[in-house]
This record gives sequence, C-alpha cells and structure tokens, in this order.
Amino acid sequence: MTDVVTILGAGVAGLTVAQELMMRGMRVRIIDPAGAPGPQACSWWAGGMLAPFCEGESADPAVVRLGAQAAEWWQAAGVEVVREGTLVLAPGRDRSELLRFARRTEGHHTLDREGIAALEPDLAERFDRALHFAAEAHLAPRAALAKLMCNLVGRGVEFADSGEPEGEVIDCRGLAARDCLPELRGVRGEMVILRAPGLEIRRPVRLLHPRHPLYIVPRGEGVYMLGATQIETGARGPATLRSVVELLNAAYALHPAFAEAEVIEIGADARPAFADNMPRVFRRAGCIHVNGLFRHGFLLSPAMAIAAADLLTTARHKEETA
Repeated sequence: MTDVVTILGAGVAGLTVAQELMMRGMRVRIIDPAGAPGPQACSWWAGGMLAPFCEGESADPAVVRLGAQAAEWWQAAGVEVVREGTLVLAPGRDRSELLRFARRTEGHHTLDREGIAALEPDLAERFDRALHFAAEAHLAPRAALAKLMCNLVGRGVEFADSGEPEGEVIDCRGLAARDCLPELRGVRGEMVILRAPGLEIRRPVRLLHPRHPLYIVPRGEGVYMLGATQIETGARGPATLRSVVELLNAAYALHPAFAEAEVIEIGADARPAFADNMPRVFRRAGCIHVNGLFRHGFLLSPAMAIAAADLLTTARHKEETA
C-alpha cells in the first residue's frame, strides 16, 4: 500500500489539508481538473475575512470556536494576515440592527464618532456609532491560495489535472462532490471588486441593513471587494444585475465616494453547504470527505484540515499497531 495521500480539489479546503499533511511529514498529491487554484473554485471569489465573532451573529457557536485560531494558522503557513479588526456600522435609521448585532455577538466594544474617526477617518462624518471587533483579521484569498501552492510545490507536492488517485483519498471538491454527497446544496454568492483611490478604508467593514447587508474588504492600493449575496441556488453563472446593483447601492450608502469607483471585476459562484451550514470531516465509502464550508472557507478550513489530518493519522496508527 502506498503512503501517498491524494487530495481531490485545489480550492481552499484541498490546499489547507495538503499544507497540514505536508507539515506532518506526509507525501501528498493533488488532482484538480484545472491543475491549480483558480476561478473554478468558489474560494477564488471569497472575502477572506477571519472574523469568527462577527460570524457568530448568525452562525452556530462552533463557528466562533473553530475559527478562533484561523489567523495564527494562516500566518504560520507564511500568508500575510492583516490584523486590524472588523468595523460594524449601521445607518442611523437602522440603529436597532447595530444593537441587535451587539447582543448576539461577543469580542467587541462600542465606538462613538471620535472612536470611528481614530480608526477610519473617512467614515466618521457619516456614522456616529460602531462596533469594533479588534481581535479579527483578514487576508487576500488569491494571494493566500498562491502562497499555499508555492509552499506545496516547493516541498515536492505534485499537482495534476487528471489521473487515478493513489493511497488514501481526501475529497475536497466542494459542490463537485455531489456525485457522492447528494446531501450537499449550493448557496450562491456574488461579489464586486472596485478601485476607489480617493477613499481609504483599512479594515473590513460590515454595513448592517435589513434588506441589503454588505461587507467591504480592503485589498490595498484603493481596491475593495464588496460582498456578498446569499441565494439558495447552486447556479454558478454570471452575477445578476439585481445583485450587483444592490451591492453597489450599499457601497454608496457606506460612502458616496464609491460612486466614482472603477468596477474592476464582477464574480459569482456557489458555496457548498450541508443543511445546517456547518462543515464536516468524515469517512464514506473508503474516502475522507472535507466539505460544506459554506461562507466560512478561509475561516474554518484550517480547523477542517487539522481534523482531516488527525483522522488520517489516527487510522494509520491503528493499522500500524493492529
């Protein structure tokens, strides 16, 4: 029996599992039809927010617990992680939304207009109350995927676009795994990337709105990612006009300077999710599955990678001692 581990899928789940296995001294091979990370994976379109406390507003408490060490894991892998926290805002007429968000989360403190000005001067004239989640962080998803691939290739990991799996198989194919995980569903997300050089925002901002909540993630040099819709469908086609208009309107509500921004990119894909929106690591039909990361790919993939590696090493230990 070969000691190679074959990973199916080169999105964030597959690459984090590969990184974790590599760091434990295992031989890894990755098969993905595209041969490398790219727009075929929904993680290519992600926000990259490592924000467990904010996600706790609507997610299972396990998301907060499992995501707590994500920033450290990514930094240990050599990925640049920006630790500026998250700012949560609401228009004055929606102040109740901010109060509700505060009641449902932890790890934050309340800012007045002066506190907002100290963190984000360009937003202080428009908002007089905010929540700051100082312990949260963010990263650039595409740069993070590229860094993991560089790490893996540098350690001799083979990337292939086809071929028969060898040894233990870990399936990280996302929605493509519905051929053996029919319980998976797709949740569509759409995003826009803008360049607004006249505006400076240093940290992810969440704008609360009853109908069109928005997050904005700075990418540096005046570039911002706006996201994201959450639609119950597995459709992976181009973004719709309605969704793009809603995102752009919400950005304008955050700051009018976005009206003059350049639209660099519009993207859409479907996130893989189970019924409870929680990721899982489990065996089925001789294969380990890592799937269902929903909207928490970069936040929860490190914890899932550790769980998958633990499952594999435990099984190998039992075989060796049998």
